[in-house]
Parts: sequence; structure tokens; C-alpha cells
Amino acid sequence: MADEILSFIDEVRRRRTFAIISHPDAGKTTLTEKLLLYGGAIRLAGSVKSRRAQNHAVSDWMEIEKQRGISVTSSVLQFDYNGYCINILDTPGHQDFSEDTYRTLMAADSAVMVIDCSKGVEDQTKKLFHVCKMRGIPIFTFINKLDRAGKDPFELLEDIEQVLGIRSYPMNWPIGTDRNFKGVFNRQKKQIELFNDGNHGQSIAKAVIGDISDVKFRDLLGEDLHRKLIDDIDLLDMAGDDFNLDQILNGELTPVFFGSALTNFGVEPFLESFLNITTPPQPRSSNIGNVNPESDNFSGFIFKIQANMNPTHRDRIAFLRICSGKFEKGMTVNHVQENKKVRLAQPQQFLAQDRVVVETAYPGDIIGIHDPGIFKIGDTLCQDQTKLQYEGIPVFAPEHFAKVFTKNSLKRKQFIKGITQLAEEGTIQVYKRPDIGVEELIVGVVGALQFEVLEYRLKHEYGVDIIMERLPYRYIRWVEIDHFDPKTFSITMDTMIVEDEDGHPVLLFQNEWSIQQVKDRNKQAQLKEISLRK
Repeated sequence: MADEILSFIDEVRRRRTFAIISHPDAGKTTLTEKLLLYGGAIRLAGSVKSRRAQNHAVSDWMEIEKQRGISVTSSVLQFDYNGYCINILDTPGHQDFSEDTYRTLMAADSAVMVIDCSKGVEDQTKKLFHVCKMRGIPIFTFINKLDRAGKDPFELLEDIEQVLGIRSYPMNWPIGTDRNFKGVFNRQKKQIELFNDGNHGQSIAKAVIGDISDVKFRDLLGEDLHRKLIDDIDLLDMAGDDFNLDQILNGELTPVFFGSALTNFGVEPFLESFLNITTPPQPRSSNIGNVNPESDNFSGFIFKIQANMNPTHRDRIAFLRICSGKFEKGMTVNHVQENKKVRLAQPQQFLAQDRVVVETAYPGDIIGIHDPGIFKIGDTLCQDQTKLQYEGIPVFAPEHFAKVFTKNSLKRKQFIKGITQLAEEGTIQVYKRPDIGVEELIVGVVGALQFEVLEYRLKHEYGVDIIMERLPYRYIRWVEIDHFDPKTFSITMDTMIVEDEDGHPVLLFQNEWSIQQVKDRNKQAQLKEISLRK
């Protein structure tokens, strides 16, 4: 029994679960590919830039992703490396699909922020960073594309600190830039690692190492580069922030790594350093207090639902983040929100769309469970009969709205099924006008490109062609009030009252002036930008 307990605890402590976030085109999916390469999960990296060829990135599996060359849904990837079991949550970079990323960050224990060295901190990076800050999770920074022209490294650090409001500690430092890029100085190991582009990033590159004071590096780098490196390191040591592990783990200090994901340079040192610094799964907050991952009671929450991952079988998979206890195939758990017993018969783990049935899983792992239509995002599953519920997952405010109809009234059933399932995934949000009836559906999305994905998926997965009538609304507020009566609630002429999927009152606004007017007229109500799934 003691050996079994020790084995369980060892399994928990070797888990590392993190999300990779970035602005589009910063190299996030490429970095994910290279981490898989080092973990032995793949033998040849499929470059994101060669989407028109047959090698698509492993983590982009949906057909529309391959056609458009962008990530539109999060992928879950698991592999082993040096005794660690790594769960990567690769998220969409495109801002129109950021809500999927927000939800996925709820399942991560830390985040890796990828920044393009030529652009610095960009808009989407800011939004995702602030979600990480809200959760207080460790944030690691990988400054990418060092083999190309970019900003001065000191300027990039200043950008991170001023724009994002987080202090930084460079774990390594670049030597030269653009075509004159020679490699980096590893500050932890106090050694130089020289750049070697290998065969265009398709295999693992090797680094040449040595001490900064070694004469051979002065000859190799040249007098100017060698002197500049020594001066830069002296400046960092004197004026920069100190390495502080507690501050890193509290999300107050970000370790910064310079490298090139496309050519593999700096990826393995980053991975090794990241694994040494970051922690195994930590206690999770719930309605009954913090839940220890090493406790016996199995528990977890659903943060994502994906329909039709297998086009042949048209299945629905709910992604479950395990928070405590050991998962075993076939176990029966309590679905807390519905107060029902559920048997988890066909659990799966992933390498993007490739799946394997698993017998056991541990805290930190992400497993896929078959969803017959009973799960919602934010639902808690647990083994015992407690009323344990993990914190709700936020529903973020859509910024684009449209009325949606089916072209063929005979396909109304398939239309409703598709809309319902995509809403349960969180791909769209659906609202109804209380005085109109079920015939009119209003769809809200965070980014306009989601409308294109909605149309594509309804056509190809449900056989339904739709008509979309765009609406002028740009703002949404959930109404919190003791009793809501649409007849007495005072709104402006250009405001629409709708209900969300749970029947809660929601207001759609065209401008911020109307929001303030409604606030002033209804002092007893609170208007909220974010709703929590219960």
C-alpha cells in the first residue's frame, strides 16, 4: 500500500501542465512542434510556414486550420521528457479565437509567452498575459526569431516591463543580431552556446558550449562582439533584477529566454530550465477551500468541449483537467452540477487529433471523455459525494452579433443541433429575444472570424447552409438584479434585451453612452461584462 501511495505521489510530482500563448505569427505553434521533437513525440517537425505543402503542424488538426494556416482551437499534447510527464495546451494565437484561449488558461499551471523579437509585445499578447496575471500563475517568456532582424534586447525587456507591468530576468543573452547572430550566453550555467541552424529546423540542433572568458570565443566571435557581450552581461548583473524563484512562481517575475523555434536554437535549454523552475500541480481553489492534488478523492473540471474531432463518428469530447486523485478507466464519478453518477468508460489522451485510450491518469493530466450531451464547460466531476465545485469559468463578452437562420427550413433540426453543440463548445454564444420565440437566434462571438468558422462547420459537419444578418451591437452586459421585469426595466431605444442559454437577462448595446444611460436609469441593477459558468 505504501508503495502504491508513493507511486501516485511520484506521478503527480512529475507532471508539468502549461499553456503556450502569443500574438499571431510569433511562432507559438512552431515552438510547440519543437518541444514535441525534443520529447520524441515526433521525428520530423512540420513547419507552420509550409501549410500549403503536405506537412501541416501536428497541433493544427481541423481542416479549416490547414486551409487558412491559423490555429482556431486549442490542442492538447502529452509527452515524456527526462522523467517529466508534460501536458502542453497549445492555444489559438488569432485574436478572433481568444475566448478558447482564456478558457484553456484555466486548466494550465503556468504559461509560456512567445514574443517576436522584431515586434515586441503585441495586442493579443497583452490580453492573454492579463488572464495569466489574474490567475497568478508563473509566466515564462520565449523571445523568438533571433536569427532574423529584431529590436535591441534591452528594448525588448523594457517593452515587457512597461507594457505588461512585470519585471524580467534574462536567463540567457543574445550574441549579435540578424545575420550576425552567433548564439547566446547562458547566465545560469555561465557559458556560451553557439548557434547552429542544422537542417532548417527539421531535426535537433546541437549547441557548442564554453566559458565567456575563454580566449577561443574571443577569436570565434570577434573582438567587438565579445567585448559587447561582456559589457551587456556586466550591465545586467548590476542594473537588472535578481533571479528570485518565489517571485517567478507567484507570477511577479518572468524568466526570459532568447532563441529561434524555427531553427531549434535555444529550445532544449529553455525546456530544461523551464522544467527545473516550474512546479507540479498545485492546490486548486473551490467552494470548499483549496483541493490538494495529492489527496485520494478524484476530482477535475471540464474546460473545453469539442464536437466532431472524428468526422467519421461525429463524436463529442469533453476535456477534463484532473485536479486531485488517481483516474482509472471505467470509474464512476459524481457529476456535481447535475447530481448524477457518470461512468467514464473510454478516456482518451491526445497528440492533437491522434488519440489513445488510457487506463490511468493523474492530477495535471488532461483527458478526453465521451460526452453524450450532458456536460457543460465548468462542470465538476468528483469521486465522492461532496458538493465540491471548482471555480466557474468566465464567459467573456462577445463583440460581434448576428441573427442566424437556416436556408432550408427542412433542416431546422440539424441547424438547432449544430448551433447547440457549437455553443456548448464555447465556439459561439447564443441568445434569444424573450418576446420573439425560438425561431430567431442571435449569435455572439468574440472575433468576427468566428462567424466564418461557424458557417464552415455547420455546412461541413451538420450539412446546413445558413443566412447571417449582422447586427450593429458591440457591447454586452449581464444583468444582476433581484427581480428582472423587461416591462419596467428602462433601456434606450438602441438597446436590445435578450436571454442567454440559462435564461439570464442580457443587454446588447451599440455604444458606451447607452450603457451609462441604462446604469443611471436602473440603480438597483448591476451590469457585468463577464459571466461565470456555474
